[in-house]
This record gives sequence, structure tokens and C-alpha cells, in this order.
Amino acid sequence: MEPVPDPFLDLFERKSFAHFATVMPDGTPHVTPVWVAYDETDDRVLINTMQGRQKERNVQRNPKVGLSITDPDDPYRYVSVRGEVETVTQDGAVEHINDLAHRYMGQDYPNLDDESGPRVVLRIRPDRVVTSG
Repeated sequence: MEPVPDPFLDLFERKSFAHFATVMPDGTPHVTPVWVAYDETDDRVLINTMQGRQKERNVQRNPKVGLSITDPDDPYRYVSVRGEVETVTQDGAVEHINDLAHRYMGQDYPNLDDESGPRVVLRIRPDRVVTSG
């Protein structure tokens, strides 16, 4: 396990989007932009999604993932993480998506009532962290 260095934690506290990569059943990558958070207590990267979406199905089958976050003010400053999804849980997922929505949108997540399934949090153990800038 390798924690994200302190000088790059701000990227998880701003409106920085992550590009999150999972592995499709045929072995090809699936990459999507996502909101992202970091649990400093456990040194885990957190992604919130709806149960049943492609990225959630992919990590249930193969927990190996990657993501990168570029500083919105300096594209040469970034953090890249490779690791494994340790847990996929509904516990605290609605509160988590609302916390993320407040950071990215300034309000509670607006689409909860329209979703066809429950929210889940993907807790990622960072095994390799690369930074630049």
C-alpha cells in the first residue's frame, strides 16, 4: 500500500475530475471521468457510482483499477494511482454522493430519486502512486 503524498491531497478536495479505469470482461480498459475523494484516515481513494453500472460490474469481477487526476490549474501537476477495490458498499453511499455533489455542484446530488438502483462506494487501496509537478 502506498498513500497519496500530502502535497497532492488538495486534488481530492477541489473540483478535480479523475479518469477511472477498470477492466472489461474481454480485457480491454474502460475509462470514465468521475468525482473522487480520499479517505486520509485509511489512505483509500473513494469513487461513488450506482450499483449495476459498467464500472461497478467490472470491479466486482476484477478489482484491479487505475485512476489519474490532473490539477485543473496546472495540467502538468497530477497524481496517478494503481490499486485494487477492496470493498463495494452501500453503507454511507448516499451521504458520500451528497458530499461530493456539494464540492462539485454546491448542492445535494439532484438525481437520487431518478436512479434505478442504489448508490455504492468503491474503496480503493492505492498500491502504486505516481505524482508530478
